[in-house]
Amino acid sequence: MRRGEDTGCCDTELQQKDYQRQRGHVLVRGFNSSLFQTTRPRKEQTKKKKTSPDLFEADRLEKLRSQSRMTSLQMSAQEEMVEKFLDAAARGDLKLLSALLSHTPSLLNQTGYSGWTALMLAARNGHHHVVEKLLSLGCNKLCTNSSSQTAYDIAKFWGHRHVARLLSLTDDGGLRGGTLGPQENYFSRETLDRLSGKRSDAAWLEAKQRDPDTVYLLFSNLSPMATVTKVNGGHGADVKLCRFRYNAVKDLLQKPATTEPDTPDAPVWFAINTDEDAAELLKRCENSSCFFPKSPNRDLLRLDEEEAGVVAQARSVLAWHDRYSFCPTCGSPTSLQEGGHKRTCLNPDCRSLKGVHNTCYPRVDPVVIMLVIHPDGNQCLLGRKSIFPARMFSCLAGFVEPGETIEEAVRREVEEESGVKVGPVQYVSCQPWPMPSSLMIGCHAIATSTDIKVDENEIEDAQWFPRQQVVDSMFRGAQQTLVVPPRQTIAHQLIRHWIGINSNL
Repeated sequence: MRRGEDTGCCDTELQQKDYQRQRGHVLVRGFNSSLFQTTRPRKEQTKKKKTSPDLFEADRLEKLRSQSRMTSLQMSAQEEMVEKFLDAAARGDLKLLSALLSHTPSLLNQTGYSGWTALMLAARNGHHHVVEKLLSLGCNKLCTNSSSQTAYDIAKFWGHRHVARLLSLTDDGGLRGGTLGPQENYFSRETLDRLSGKRSDAAWLEAKQRDPDTVYLLFSNLSPMATVTKVNGGHGADVKLCRFRYNAVKDLLQKPATTEPDTPDAPVWFAINTDEDAAELLKRCENSSCFFPKSPNRDLLRLDEEEAGVVAQARSVLAWHDRYSFCPTCGSPTSLQEGGHKRTCLNPDCRSLKGVHNTCYPRVDPVVIMLVIHPDGNQCLLGRKSIFPARMFSCLAGFVEPGETIEEAVRREVEEESGVKVGPVQYVSCQPWPMPSSLMIGCHAIATSTDIKVDENEIEDAQWFPRQQVVDSMFRGAQQTLVVPPRQTIAHQLIRHWIGINSNL
């Protein structure tokens, strides 16, 4: 049943009908089993004369029938208890549910109709207190029903946010997948006002550079100086940006700088990139734990979301300066303008000085990254490159070509890399990726074919992975056959988004 359908009855009535179906199924199964075991021996018994050996055989068969009836009664009692337990969870009867668990702890993860557990039923009906109780007893919140839905998926679909949040908490009290909000990806948080109107105000920029409240970030060959910290008792971000004042970096201000201002009355931020000796630069920091990350793709993911957003702006602009010291149009030297957000050719005859040209401004390269969904809806296509860590698979991705739409880029890249054809494409969210300066455009795509033919010049392998295996990989820890990218990547978020889709509830 889809959410919002007019079924002519309320949710409670639907729940009762589900359990009536379950009860009928259980009783019929028990009755048929008992009937089969009790009638067949009677037919065999009537075919023979009751001689002495036959009387002995009749006694033996009677004992078997008695044992069969006992087993059937025991099965029915167990199934009745499971049904009562699941019904208590669906109705929110915490007292009865607790009593049943106290008597029979094995009920905790028992399933009923369509593989629904007590946790799923409580989540479906928004019974926060029941969910809390079940979780406190160690209920498995990652198991899925026959439609591949977890209790979290169910609570989220039916709008029980308080229950969904409870189910999303990890064992250490954090949120599954971090604290990123809906449609917010790592590197995308805007904490500083770009104040583009001030970029051409040379006097304002000069004054702010000398302001004692101004914050400077120091980069060495595009790697920001950072320091190791521990927060929240060892959980969370463990790397923070080193912040400097004017007096500590004034000798470097002859080098190109970019501005990342906040508000007119708040401290202004500048970023400086230099190729001077990194060891000498580290001496400017009073903290002995300061360092320049050697692997941006790994180390920059350890920043908190706010500082990651600052780095995304600063590093992308600095990377552009690093590559475009000379005019792309005529090859002449260029000068830095507008607080680092423009480079102007020094050749007065260059045609880049006539009109607006994109070569004068920081460039952004659009990249499509897509999670391809199997036609059955319960598998996704993931690929891996040889440079990936062991067992890691990720979403397919590729650059958008000139004159190409996002949808066509998705279809082309998927077919080129995996041989799979794609039909509908849906945009999900995007992520700035400052290595060096890409915009990752995240999409879901529905496959129209399933045969895989890998282009080994593009990727090493590609496979269809069932939803349950992906869920296990993301939430059940190590020693899995599949490893997905970390939560800071848009690939991770696209996979999480797919797991949460419940079109058949």
